[in-house]
Amino acid sequence: MAPAHGTLRKGGAPASLEGIDRLIADIRTGHFERSLAALTAAGAAVTAAEIYFEHDRASFGNRWMWAPVALGPVGAAAGVAGFASRRMAKTLLPLASATIVANGLQGVYLHARGVAQKPGGWRNWRYNVEMGPPILAPLLMTMVGGMGLLAAVLRREQ
Repeated sequence: MAPAHGTLRKGGAPASLEGIDRLIADIRTGHFERSLAALTAAGAAVTAAEIYFEHDRASFGNRWMWAPVALGPVGAAAGVAGFASRRMAKTLLPLASATIVANGLQGVYLHARGVAQKPGGWRNWRYNVEMGPPILAPLLMTMVGGMGLLAAVLRREQ
């Protein structure tokens, strides 16, 4: 049975809120910070696994291809620690997340450089963007880092 209108959840948010109103209430009361830290952990693990498979297909031809693979478990651990501890959410999580964002932006540069090194370079952009390293793929890792940074600045429930 649904709670009556006016019933409060833990933290003071009305139980009857739905959709975006509930999300906003969760942000105001601090419920969302822990959830976003946990999502950062999951996103880092899944993204690192995908990056490993794609870079393995390319035989890890550049040593920098190992960086996002190594940062995945770091981001996952920082996300779990941020979920469990307010202190880790405000120290370790933003540090790991900022490193992940920087590596994602570096990846965009390295992938663009990879397209330029294909036969015809950017003059043959349509073919080389489709067949070369995916230029926008590193932004997935950047988004995971951005989620961790956002979790770090959000208010934590008491």
